[in-house]
Amino acid sequence: MNSFAGPVAGAAPIVADKGPMIDPFGRAVTYLRVSVTDRCDFRCTYCMAENMTFLPKKDLLTLEELNRLCSTFISKGVRKIRLTGGEPLVRKNIMFLVRELGQHVKAGALDELTLTTNGSQLAKYADELFDSGVRRINVSLDTLNPEKFKAITRWGDFHKVMEGIDAAQRAGLKIKLNAVALKDFNEFEIADMLRFAHGRGMDMTVIETMPMGEIDEDRTDQYLPLSKLRADLEEQFTLTDIPYKTGGPARYVEVKETGGRLGFITPMTHNFCESCNRVRLTCTGTLYMCLGQNDAADLRTALRASESDDYLSAAIDEAITRKPKGHDFIIDRTHKRPAVARHMSVTGG
Repeated sequence: MNSFAGPVAGAAPIVADKGPMIDPFGRAVTYLRVSVTDRCDFRCTYCMAENMTFLPKKDLLTLEELNRLCSTFISKGVRKIRLTGGEPLVRKNIMFLVRELGQHVKAGALDELTLTTNGSQLAKYADELFDSGVRRINVSLDTLNPEKFKAITRWGDFHKVMEGIDAAQRAGLKIKLNAVALKDFNEFEIADMLRFAHGRGMDMTVIETMPMGEIDEDRTDQYLPLSKLRADLEEQFTLTDIPYKTGGPARYVEVKETGGRLGFITPMTHNFCESCNRVRLTCTGTLYMCLGQNDAADLRTALRASESDDYLSAAIDEAITRKPKGHDFIIDRTHKRPAVARHMSVTGG
């Protein structure tokens, strides 16, 4: 990881590029995903080991520092911010950050503030999220079977998540369900989940499992290519490709029988990197220019080196020059190690 040195006595001040952030491949970086915590109140089997070691709380940026970092990215052309985790809503006082960032939405400087959640805390926070300017959220849900839900999340309560979804819809939040497609677990449930989501006015996205972090299971046993899943779904539904985009990597189809949208996120079978407009910030101030690469920039040093944002802005500029063309995910029997050692909860989903 490259560290960005702070100001040196007597040195000429660094002037940050105030133009839009353009990576080496001509892509404008307009989307920031922020992992506000690596902690989660679930232990999903494809995401975490059951006995996780989390970052010491002293290593985390304060919410005020995260707000300053996000605000700097907004000033540099970021138009969409997604808060992730771990589970973002378990971070103490997280609504302070949501309210602060929501001010940029209300001022027109940010097009959208959204978050990805497991739904466990939604009943508590749904109204406040809406009042703060959030209009759309993603809820991760891999099964509608309460017993299977308990098995895959280890610690989760299915009925609490359903209560959260109810509360979010009452508050006016639009919901998209995210389901990780897992062989021999939920591949034959996706059709019913699709009907459930579309029946309640929610979009749905299915995601291939990603080789990130050591877990307790063999990912080759879990991996389900979405090309196969789509073929299976087309035995029941009429799927038509559409150009709909939300700013993320999903490719969408319209489902004729339900009238809803279904997205496919395929990091394994179809690399989605050519149009990537995203970078990821962790709760420790580390910026990953690519989810599937280890190269990163230490923005915490620049953040704390000066009260001026010029050094921080210049550190961001330097990092963007190292954004790679794409990731190198692979899952097969010869690659027993994860493609990336860090867990998804560190970088954010």
